[in-house]
Amino acid sequence: MTWVEAIVLGIVQGLTEFLPVSSSGHLRITSAIFFERDAGASFTAVTQLGTEAAVLLYFAKDIWRIGRTWTVGIWDKSVRSSLDYRMGWYVIVGSIPIGLFGFLFKDQIRETARNLWVVATTLIVFAFVLAFAEYWGRQTRTLKDFRMRDGVVMGFAQALALIPGVSRSGATLTFGLFLNLTRETAARYSFLLAIPAVVMSGIFSLGDVFEPAAPGTSVPSVAQMVVATVIAFAVGYAAIAWLLRYVAHHTLYVFVLYRVAVGTLVLALLLTGTISAT
Repeated sequence: MTWVEAIVLGIVQGLTEFLPVSSSGHLRITSAIFFERDAGASFTAVTQLGTEAAVLLYFAKDIWRIGRTWTVGIWDKSVRSSLDYRMGWYVIVGSIPIGLFGFLFKDQIRETARNLWVVATTLIVFAFVLAFAEYWGRQTRTLKDFRMRDGVVMGFAQALALIPGVSRSGATLTFGLFLNLTRETAARYSFLLAIPAVVMSGIFSLGDVFEPAAPGTSVPSVAQMVVATVIAFAVGYAAIAWLLRYVAHHTLYVFVLYRVAVGTLVLALLLTGTISAT
C-alpha cells in the first residue's frame, strides 16, 4: 500500500462511516477506481476502530452513564426501570446478530461480498428501501419510547451491513424509520449499537490486516495502518456532529440520490470494463 492510498482511504472511512452510504462499499470502490486493487475487509475493519473511537469520545458521557447504570442495575432492582439500564440491554442484545452472522459468514464477507457487482447493486437497492422508509415512517417515537423489540430489529438490520454497499448506519436508520422512530433517535441508537460490533471486528482483524487476503490485495505497513486509523478518527468525529444536526432537520433523500448515482456509476464502469469486479 502506498502512503497516498492509506491517507485517502482513511479520509473516505471517516467521511462515510456514519452516513447512510456504506463506508465499506466506498472503500472498495475508491480502491478499485483510483488504486486498481482492493485494500481488503480487514483494512476496513481496523480503520473503523478510528471512527468508533470518535463515537466513544463524542458520546463519552452517555456511554459512561449507561454503562454505570447497567452495572448497578444487575444488583439493584430500583434502577432497572430507567432508560439507561434498559439501553444497556438494548445495545447488548442488538449486537448479537452481527456478531453471529459475522462469525458464520466470515469467508464470504472477506471475498464474495466484496465483488463490485454486489456492492453497486446493494447501493442502489437499499437506496430505494431507505427512500420508502423515509416516506412511510411516521417518526412519532423518541428515545423514551424505545423498546427491546426496536433493539432486536435494528440489530438484525445492522447485520445486513456485513455486505459492502448496504451501510450499517443506513440499514439501522432505515429500520428505525420503519419502526416510526425519529431520525435523530434512530441515529443515536445506531451510534451506540455500533460500538461492540465494530470494536470487536477491528480487534479480531488486526492479525489479518497485514496479510494479503487474495492476490492483488494491497497490504499496509503498521505506520500506514496507524495513520489511516487516526485520520478516520478525526474526520469521523466531525461527521458525527454534522449528521446528528442534519437528520434533526432534513430528510434522507439526498443520500438516496447519492447512493443511486454512485451505484449507477460503478455499474457503468464495470459494464465498460473500466474497472474489474474483483
